[in-house]
Amino acid sequence: EVFVPQYGRRVLWYSCGPTVYDASHMGHARSYISMDILRRVLNDYFNYDVFFCMNITDIDDKIIKRARQNYLFENYTTASHPWKKVMDDIMLAMEPFKLKLENETDPDKKAMYERSAEKVNKAVTEMEKVSNNSGGQESGVDMARAALLEASKDIIADWLDLAHGSEVTDNSIFSSLPRYFEEDFHKDMESLNVLPADVLTRVSEYVPENVDFVQKIVDNGFGYESRGSVYFDTDKFSQAEGHHYAKLVPEAVGDKKALQEGEGELSISEDRLEAKKHPNDFALWKASKPGEPSWDSPWGKGRPGWHIECSVMASAILGESLDIHTGGVDLKFPHHDNELAQAEACFNNDHWVRYFLHSGHLTIAGCKMSKSLKNFITIKEALQQHTARQLRLLFLLHSWKDTLDYSPNSMEIAIKYEKLLSEFFLTVKDVLRSTPGHGVAAFEKWTNEELTLNKKYLDTRDIVHEAMCDSVNTRACLEAIRDLIGTANIYISSIKTEKRQPNRQILHNISTYITWLLKIFGAIGGDFAIGFPQETSQGVDMEEVVIPYLAAFADFREKVRQVSRENKVTEILKLCDAVRDDTLPNLGVRLEDHEGMPPVIKLVDKETLLKEREEKLMQEELKRQEKEKKRKEVEDAKAAKEAQMKIPPSELFKSETDKYSKFDDKGFPTHDAEGNELKKSAIKKLTKLYETQEKKYNEYMKKMGGKSDGANGDNLSGE
Repeated sequence: EVFVPQYGRRVLWYSCGPTVYDASHMGHARSYISMDILRRVLNDYFNYDVFFCMNITDIDDKIIKRARQNYLFENYTTASHPWKKVMDDIMLAMEPFKLKLENETDPDKKAMYERSAEKVNKAVTEMEKVSNNSGGQESGVDMARAALLEASKDIIADWLDLAHGSEVTDNSIFSSLPRYFEEDFHKDMESLNVLPADVLTRVSEYVPENVDFVQKIVDNGFGYESRGSVYFDTDKFSQAEGHHYAKLVPEAVGDKKALQEGEGELSISEDRLEAKKHPNDFALWKASKPGEPSWDSPWGKGRPGWHIECSVMASAILGESLDIHTGGVDLKFPHHDNELAQAEACFNNDHWVRYFLHSGHLTIAGCKMSKSLKNFITIKEALQQHTARQLRLLFLLHSWKDTLDYSPNSMEIAIKYEKLLSEFFLTVKDVLRSTPGHGVAAFEKWTNEELTLNKKYLDTRDIVHEAMCDSVNTRACLEAIRDLIGTANIYISSIKTEKRQPNRQILHNISTYITWLLKIFGAIGGDFAIGFPQETSQGVDMEEVVIPYLAAFADFREKVRQVSRENKVTEILKLCDAVRDDTLPNLGVRLEDHEGMPPVIKLVDKETLLKEREEKLMQEELKRQEKEKKRKEVEDAKAAKEAQMKIPPSELFKSETDKYSKFDDKGFPTHDAEGNELKKSAIKKLTKLYETQEKKYNEYMKKMGGKSDGANGDNLSGE
């Protein structure tokens, strides 16, 4: 579909934000980095005026339950119960847990429950072992008790919540938990270079607007009150002219599991399910139960349903019709379908959202990732392994709407792409430093090589633009850039082989274009014209500061090498190599020597250079081992040949008793293993072997100055 905003160049964009009850993980990164790339492209490449709104869900069943569990578990642990009571309580907590494990049909969840049970059983066994062997030492028992509580935390917290969750009256815990994880989320997004929203909305700050929105849906005839809650009438909505429920995923209507997940864990009790007119109806307003936060409404104390929150906040900021709505593909049904139905029921239109964009799933080494399954990698953990740029390049190398696998293999591809870019930028910077940039000397006649490279550059810009227009196909963009860099590298190598200087202007155009594109994608920050920033802690351009000194040093070293070669002073040459290979890499400097050309200086991070050095040493060691292996093979073959020559022809076949049973007086086989005379064809073949060995043996004996037993030259075949 051609993208046509409602208001000229202005784009009204709403994005579903996180439900903040735990640390942000790579699934969040998948969605928010992908949407950040799309937002930047629309804003900075296509020059739309994007107005971006995102929400924070800080009222939700998951938050309420987690806050209560944390509160109750913390109170339980600070009570310092004796280990025997802890053991008794864990046994009680395991009873409902075992029932949940038995009834679970989802294989992934079942496997998670089984792992939890195994962990608790191990901790219980250890606790019993320590208590029996403690000899009155409290420290050992206390450590085992703490380990037992840690291993059983989820199970005992769930048990405590079932027993005492309704008794929690301190409402501050329901706001402190989401506040903490919202702050954590913002830090993670900043670390990933994700732009902040123009407007950020929190559900807790829009409760009155939620009440008004629900009331309007009820007034329009699409909502009904039941037992203090308000539900959306999906049947009535679908029957109304101009409306139909589940526009995005119509085939999912009736999916009981998805509908229950959408309603929330605290909202699927029998009484609430019975309160609905139809199974597909969903809560707009939930009557609060004891142990839950609540607000006043015409229907009594309660809180907003999950789906209504986004409809309300997006409409409050962006109006009755949005251009773009984004979120993860897992939100399509029921969340986004319910959002659509609610908003269109409120505003009596059929175009609350013009374009939905859903980011694809993220898997971990091919496996499903889920916070509820405790199978996730936090953003902080990922950033300990890879940089924000490398993660972004991973996403850029894949379609934003497809499933992406986060694994060592996929990250290796992203890291190699980053290295390709970095090496190209460093090479171009060296060309720009070593060639005239002003006056007559800056311009030389173009040859076919320059014409060909420039055409490739212009063609690449066309390919990239076409890819951008094709649903922002960043993968195709990066592949086109890879191809362009390959052509430019071949050009530079070819020109340097001819002892000519590359054309600085073409390389400057190419490198600034690639830098500009990567800035648009959010892979490069700052105001640097070319390549990845090399900044000091004070924000100073490292290259500007240190390159003049390094260039002076490199020039001096090159002159020293020339003098040393002329005078054959090998020790000084070795020292020059040691500076290049050992000293400078530890300072983050790569110095490349090129015969007949000035040395090339590149600033690269120290870790990369040290890793390169390790790989180089490893390759050299592998070459040495391979050389040694080949040398040994040659020696072994020579020794085997000599050993073979020492065997008299009369002894050649006698050891092969599994093949032959009788031999003549010269040791030649006459009968096979079964006692049958050998056939003529076999005798002919053996004769050739015998005569060959006889020749080898005679050569050996002649060499040793002795006489061979086959020197009489008898004809064994009788011919």
